Amino acid sequence: MSRAEQKEKTRRAIINAAFQQLSADKSFASLSLREVAREAGIAPTSFYRHFSDMDELGLTLVDEAGLMLRQLMRQARQRIVHNRSVIQTSVETFMEFIMQHSNVFRLLLRERSGTSAAFRSAVAREIQHFCAELADYLRKENKSTAEMALIQAEAMVILVFHAGADALDASDEVRQRITTKTIQQLRWLAGGSKPPAV
Repeated sequence: MSRAEQKEKTRRAIINAAFQQLSADKSFASLSLREVAREAGIAPTSFYRHFSDMDELGLTLVDEAGLMLRQLMRQARQRIVHNRSVIQTSVETFMEFIMQHSNVFRLLLRERSGTSAAFRSAVAREIQHFCAELADYLRKENKSTAEMALIQAEAMVILVFHAGADALDASDEVRQRITTKTIQQLRWLAGGSKPPAV
């Protein structure tokens, strides 16, 4: 393994270690550099070869979380199964993501309204990327204007993120009710956004 490959492997181990340390009871702000280094299997001093400080690591985690979510939703839109809607498949995929990567989603939720302006800005930027991709898809599918597609996309993303927050620590039964309700709400929103007949 080359030095560059080893460095990337260690960097990835640090990122994964930080994600694994997050939980319902532990936010990123409460993580220590020593905890992350120990989980990653490196000496604390080695951390600084990859990140200047914990804030830089945190911003990297936000970027990674946003990218993971966008990639998953792209895949959901590409694999719409027979007789199932884009909305249903997308919401179900989103809920699966929350359950499988709860720590990743918790990071986005917490830092969206956290005390760090840099973190809030990073999360807002990731959400805007998410909205822009969805708006582009809606514009092509619905043949709507770019402005209308973006308005619809932003409303959908806000709705889904709120639903995700409610579903995060819910029972399977409650989470299913939230999923069903969210699909219905998005369908109403999609129907109301269609251009009026001339």
